[in-house]
Amino acid sequence: MSSPALTRDSDQTLTEQLAQRFADRIRQHWLAPGSKLPSVRECARTHDVSTYTVVAAYDQLLAQGLIEARSQRGYFVRQTPRAVAEPTPGDTKPHPFQPSTPLDATTLIRGLFHEPGARPMPGLGTLPPAWLDASMLGAALRRVTQGDKLLPLTLHYGEPAGDARFRRAMSMRLAEYQLQVDADQIVTTLGATQALDLVTRTLLQPGDAVLVDEPAWPVEFARLAQLGLRVLPIPRGAEGPDLDVMHKLAQAHQPKLYVTVSVLHNPTSAMLSPGHAHQVLRLAETHNFHILEDDIYGFLAPAHATRLSVLDKLQRVIMVGSFSKILTPSWRVGYIAAPTHLVERITNTKLLTSLTTPPILEQAIALCLEQGQLRRFSERVIQQLDAARARTVQLARQAGCRFASEPQGLFGWVDTGMDTERLTIPMLDAGWLIAPGALFYAQRRPSTLMRINFASSQDAKFWRAIQAQRSK
Repeated sequence: MSSPALTRDSDQTLTEQLAQRFADRIRQHWLAPGSKLPSVRECARTHDVSTYTVVAAYDQLLAQGLIEARSQRGYFVRQTPRAVAEPTPGDTKPHPFQPSTPLDATTLIRGLFHEPGARPMPGLGTLPPAWLDASMLGAALRRVTQGDKLLPLTLHYGEPAGDARFRRAMSMRLAEYQLQVDADQIVTTLGATQALDLVTRTLLQPGDAVLVDEPAWPVEFARLAQLGLRVLPIPRGAEGPDLDVMHKLAQAHQPKLYVTVSVLHNPTSAMLSPGHAHQVLRLAETHNFHILEDDIYGFLAPAHATRLSVLDKLQRVIMVGSFSKILTPSWRVGYIAAPTHLVERITNTKLLTSLTTPPILEQAIALCLEQGQLRRFSERVIQQLDAARARTVQLARQAGCRFASEPQGLFGWVDTGMDTERLTIPMLDAGWLIAPGALFYAQRRPSTLMRINFASSQDAKFWRAIQAQRSK
């Protein structure tokens, strides 16, 4: 992904080369809408060209409708391309709680599909491919499709709620958390993202208020905004959400749902404390809202970690999860564990949106669960992650960075001491995709924080590049 130096031997002028470089990154969504471009002097210094060349390149980008100039502030990637019609004065205005940057989430998502280069990227959210066990998955697929087992799994839609074998295996898996849930309370999904979406669509209507942690995974802000819901951010601390803010928002807005990650929260990796968990459940009962608990990082955490669903016994809490963070991101196998009275409604929403889920993949994962392969594999991954985290923490601190929350789990929440959105472009030039802190807030704000993936941030060159930017 690192860009070659501009050259005077090219058929293109320096101005055209520089404009093309920024245009490519904007169109490929490596630069999120609203991102600030380097100042003219800073860009000229970085690329060893004159300020006249930079001004001319920015003029080309302005003419193409890719950036906009803001008086006394500089140049920014346009929020809405000119090819899309601007809203007319009579159009409905977005609700004030709707995130202003839903498109920013696609910056990280596209990184999942088009990893920019051979080396690991600190901004991505998955384990490195070399850590995963393709042979285990392949063997499981062969086992569940051998002989006469294949045809029944391929010639029919399957069960509306999902494969029965998988749901029984998940029931046993959740029992390891001390969560007693019947297989009939489990609905399979196409990953955790669809699980979150199905529950939200089942319980909410446009205009309803939803409580969310902040910072949090930006896809969730964007997803809720696209459904026309009012997003009410609650500051997330080391022990859990700010209970005073939650109480005030619940009193004022009567939310229908609270979406949270109790275990290894993204991006801070914080863990919900037992005391906070009981208070959250009390507020949910007092103000009559459901809780949607995303346990997507559960395989990387101790089984005894505090979970709202365990304390609540699936009365108000709905748990969702998937296998993308531990097995493979491409199989898209997830689940919902719900109160009995909601299962049929959630299943009906699933039928209306996707009809079914792939029973072959669900049975293969069920086999890995039944035989203990997934448990043993998770233990190996946790050991690898512990070693990677120790090395990454040392490198980050040597680069002058500090951790804003305790280093644990897959992600680190790192304070660089400078605006990380301004780091995005120079780090792209150096060949590194980062996840700036501004992406993890419902309303865009400058932030010195960034989320790193401990498994993908062990390269000392990355931290030297951060340190070089800090010293400028």
